[in-house]
Amino acid sequence: MRSENDAAYVEFVDASRSTLLAYAWLLTADGHAAEELVQETLVRVYVRWRRLRSGQPLAYARRILSNLHTDRWRSGRREVLRGEVPETAYSSDPVTTDLVRALQQLSPRERECVVLRHYLDQSEKDTAATLRISVGAVKSYTAKGLARLRPLLSATIEEERHV
Repeated sequence: MRSENDAAYVEFVDASRSTLLAYAWLLTADGHAAEELVQETLVRVYVRWRRLRSGQPLAYARRILSNLHTDRWRSGRREVLRGEVPETAYSSDPVTTDLVRALQQLSPRERECVVLRHYLDQSEKDTAATLRISVGAVKSYTAKGLARLRPLLSATIEEERHV
């Protein structure tokens, strides 16, 4: 019985890890922090795997990841910035890099709503359930986030046209 649960968990991790990592990276704009969030999320999913297996484990994992991210920015701890260049860039695509930089200009809740709704293509109801907020709050945060993103991204596009 245990090996069957473990095999199902490994299959879940293989199928969902890249989605969770992309979500975490868009929230944090930091490859190392994204990896840490995903690892902690997967540990918490594993602890409850027997109950989650028959339900919607990916939805639960997204909720855990969102909560961990929220806890991280609420904690008030600040990371020390270093002048060192990382071993590898998380993404070399300038469009993705500009998008992540623009997302960092949003409030954490706006960023979560925009990423869940428009990058992970979740419905308003699913986004509300993941973040444990009302559907109206999802609509509001998403609208405000998109309104703030448009000028940031259009300025980047204009700069690229002139280069």
